[in-house]
Amino acid sequence: MSQVFSKSPKHCAQKGLTIDKSYKKLFIAFSAFSTTVLAFIFLIWLILHPAKPQFSLREAHIYQLNLSSPHLLNSFIQLTLLSRNPNIKVSIYYDELQAYAAYKGQHITVDTSLPPFYQGHEESNLFTTSLQGTGLPVAPSFGYEVGRDRTIGKMVLNLKINGKLRWKVGTWVSGRYRFNVNCVSVVAFGPNAPTVPLSSNQATQCSTTV
Repeated sequence: MSQVFSKSPKHCAQKGLTIDKSYKKLFIAFSAFSTTVLAFIFLIWLILHPAKPQFSLREAHIYQLNLSSPHLLNSFIQLTLLSRNPNIKVSIYYDELQAYAAYKGQHITVDTSLPPFYQGHEESNLFTTSLQGTGLPVAPSFGYEVGRDRTIGKMVLNLKINGKLRWKVGTWVSGRYRFNVNCVSVVAFGPNAPTVPLSSNQATQCSTTV
């Protein structure tokens, strides 16, 4: 006689309950592990508290800044910047860097891409770049503003860098954080100043926001 083995509803319910408990324990263990790792990273972050990078403008030379028509500008500016990482235990990756010059709140060069670079602990980097614009549209008041600055004897430019940075602590690398740098350059400009280039050789500390 053949025997048929069947499981009671109570037995099935107990088995299902055991499986549910196993998944629940696994989920709790995974959550606890993830929380511990995140808390550890956050604790390291609080202890190290990375300071934002420091930028300073070393030189700025204006080789061209003239209107080809009342509303179109040609420009060529060369600048030298010093970048410093003030952190003792945190390195920095710089990505997606763009630089441009502004005058009276308007662009006087197009955005220029700068190569990405890595900066170790308390390391400094000196780099030079050229900014230019050809037939760049400007406000109708541009010529008037330049003429007024010539009378005053100085011209104030804003040299700006925008990009993203990543912090590196040991082997851990953070996500990308957008940062902005604004350098103010005061250039001698007037009847007694040399025509080309208009230069500023006075080191100026730039403001940096992260």
